[in-house]
Amino acid sequence: MSNRREFLSGGLASTVALASLPFSNVFLNFAQAASASPYTVPLSFGLGGVAIGNAVKVTSDEEAKGALEAAWKSGARYFDTSPFYGFGLSEQRFGHFLDDKKREDYILSTKVGRVFYPSSNPRKTMWKEPSKFDYKYDYSASGTRRSIEDSLMRLGIQSIDVVFIHDLSPDNKDLGKDWLKHFEVASLGAMKELSKMRSEGIIKGWGLGVNEIDPILKTLDVADPDTFLSANQYSLLKHEDALNRLFPACEKRNIKLVIGTPLNAGCLAGRERFNWDGKFPEEMKEKRKQMSEVCKNHKVDLRTAALQFALAPKVVSSIIPGARTQEQATENADSMKVKIPESFWKELKEKKLIAGNAPIPK
Repeated sequence: MSNRREFLSGGLASTVALASLPFSNVFLNFAQAASASPYTVPLSFGLGGVAIGNAVKVTSDEEAKGALEAAWKSGARYFDTSPFYGFGLSEQRFGHFLDDKKREDYILSTKVGRVFYPSSNPRKTMWKEPSKFDYKYDYSASGTRRSIEDSLMRLGIQSIDVVFIHDLSPDNKDLGKDWLKHFEVASLGAMKELSKMRSEGIIKGWGLGVNEIDPILKTLDVADPDTFLSANQYSLLKHEDALNRLFPACEKRNIKLVIGTPLNAGCLAGRERFNWDGKFPEEMKEKRKQMSEVCKNHKVDLRTAALQFALAPKVVSSIIPGARTQEQATENADSMKVKIPESFWKELKEKKLIAGNAPIPK
């Protein structure tokens, strides 16, 4: 059995292999250190699997395949999914697409926290036409191992690079005020089990995948995570709290972040929504309008600005915008290759549309 340092060395070799692929050098983070813990996702740009799992509306098999193929063709080699996305549908689609790819040629992350079982009448959620399953929350050690084993079966692979403990947060309406009870279970169960699986070589790293900052800070106090998936916390529209509370805490532990929903669920790409809860606050509508005017002045696409902004901080190792179609996946990748004038960012700061201490792309 390999130890953690040996396993991470193998991960570094995979990163070198990735660098030889067409266009992949655009998305590689060569600052990744060769030393051991904590593990950092070594690719700065990936594809999030929410839309692939039929979020909000149905994504056809053809659309999902097109989005995945376009992301791969554009150079993306980091893919994030979850058993929750479409009740296994997202994982199944990723697994089918990646089936003929060499395992060392891509990085993959998925999540734990829910254990699924067959059901002819799945509960109503944001997923449209999900797979015929339902779930129960299980942050125990045994539930965590079972969830990973189930994911490996759906994905058709033998190992997972990063596992995020999913939705262990007060904004999860299912948990509500009881989230701290579930957190206590996770601290004694899921967190220790993931550290064990890391030492076994089944995974390279683990962390939380949540929409709020406090669960991340709490995990830093009680466990040895490698990285976090920070969703809804750092975007062009909303980032001050992450700048002032989340980033310093992670930098102190040399932990890098993966940024989820950098477009606020499509809001910064023109969709009339903000994140996934169905609400679109008026202040966000007005802020987006003012940002769009600055974009027009400098001939900058708002989506492009949002994606590059989310990747700019040194504490961020990767961003994973979602895509439902081939066109969206291509547009997202192309946005990372555009040079934005410094005057654009200067005007945003002068108009106090972004924080004065927010890092800007270089």
